[in-house]
Amino acid sequence: MRVCVIGTGYVGLVTGACLAHIGHDVICIDNNEEKVKLMKSGQSPIFEPGLSEIMQSAINTGNILFSSDLAAGVAHGEILFIAVGTPPLPTGESDTRYVEAVARGIGENLNGGYKVIVNKSTVPIGSGDWVRMIVLDGIAERQKTLIPAGGTAVEEKLPEIAAQFDVVSNPEFLREGSAVYDTFNPDRIVLGGNSQQAVGMMKELYAPIVERKFAADQSLPPVPVLVTDLSSAEMIKYAANAFLATKISFINEVANICDRVGADVTQVAKGIGLDSRIGNKFLQAGIGWGGSCFPKDVSALIHTADDYGYEAQLMKAAVSVNERQRLIALEKLQQVLKILKGKTVGLLGLTFKPDTDDLRDAPALNLIEQLNRLGAKVKAYDPIVSQTGLRHGLSGVLVETDAERLADGCDALVLVTEWQQFSTLDYAKMAKLMSHAVMIDGRNFLDPERMVRAGFQYVGVGR
Repeated sequence: MRVCVIGTGYVGLVTGACLAHIGHDVICIDNNEEKVKLMKSGQSPIFEPGLSEIMQSAINTGNILFSSDLAAGVAHGEILFIAVGTPPLPTGESDTRYVEAVARGIGENLNGGYKVIVNKSTVPIGSGDWVRMIVLDGIAERQKTLIPAGGTAVEEKLPEIAAQFDVVSNPEFLREGSAVYDTFNPDRIVLGGNSQQAVGMMKELYAPIVERKFAADQSLPPVPVLVTDLSSAEMIKYAANAFLATKISFINEVANICDRVGADVTQVAKGIGLDSRIGNKFLQAGIGWGGSCFPKDVSALIHTADDYGYEAQLMKAAVSVNERQRLIALEKLQQVLKILKGKTVGLLGLTFKPDTDDLRDAPALNLIEQLNRLGAKVKAYDPIVSQTGLRHGLSGVLVETDAERLADGCDALVLVTEWQQFSTLDYAKMAKLMSHAVMIDGRNFLDPERMVRAGFQYVGVGR
């Protein structure tokens, strides 16, 4: 099928590359010329395991092209994905101006022939009908420019174009760091729309994935496809992220109680996770959640509830717990080192989670800010950030090139991101390089006994 993906961030680029990999004819559109040039050369502008290899393969087969020409993309695609950012505004609501600009641009460039316009961006509930309205506005703008005084046959043709598209909501459930895997091995595919033709085309698009032809385990039954109305599909995305964020905040509250009563939250999490009604995922206590999805989506859902006269108390509490949890590492540093002024603290990891280069709303940023405020010197090492130009955008922190340089002269280390590489570092050597061998394990990732043997005073969260 002919596909156009507009926006090449984490969602758009992974979606486009993976659809090209399974055999579709894809063009990815982005208004950043430098980014387009980079992608044309086969390089990914983001770090995501497996993405560069899939891009290269699709480029070699001719299944994917990159361009900044929206008109060419709209002309090419029978399915048009809107995959631009919807960052949070200070109020908590989503900033939809990029979605609006793309929808208007699609309307201005529709050229006849039936199109399915797909909301892949995480958009406020009700945006399906809103996007349709904006596309129609774009068609009307085009009509004004094409019809001279007195009118022509073009005036009769443009309403036909307006009738030849439908809007579908197709929320993504990709995890940064495993987005390629998640695309080929989804738990479910959600399609929101009221057009049988549009939903049928989306089912055809995803058929190879639904049938597990590219899955890690091809013997599994077909991927469930849930067809809903537009608003329900949009709500599913928000509700899923809000639930997972709440689950993390819950186990963090339990961890804080464990710290006070002498229980071990890792054992508690294992015990409750064996309950099939609860499950063991998202029960890892630590210093809170961050990234581009959970904070934005929970805030947007709270804001939507407020708009419709309902106070989402549980979700507000989840956010409040998370904000407090980010300071837990700071409290533990103060308990061990007492005064932090004049001390040197090293951060193991900067990104909000492992296997990504994403620093958006990362807990490390709060920690850096607070340590600077208290007069500490802050150093950091991150497997990705330390090797890229991203570190130049960080202030108040010295980014080191390896873990041993990080440890040298530190009064304490804080494990902020649970990169797998951190499980195999030479901690005995690092302890000898430190002024005080203290490890605050902000993710309960390291083996306490091993750390003690290496010479560290080990402090976990809820342990």
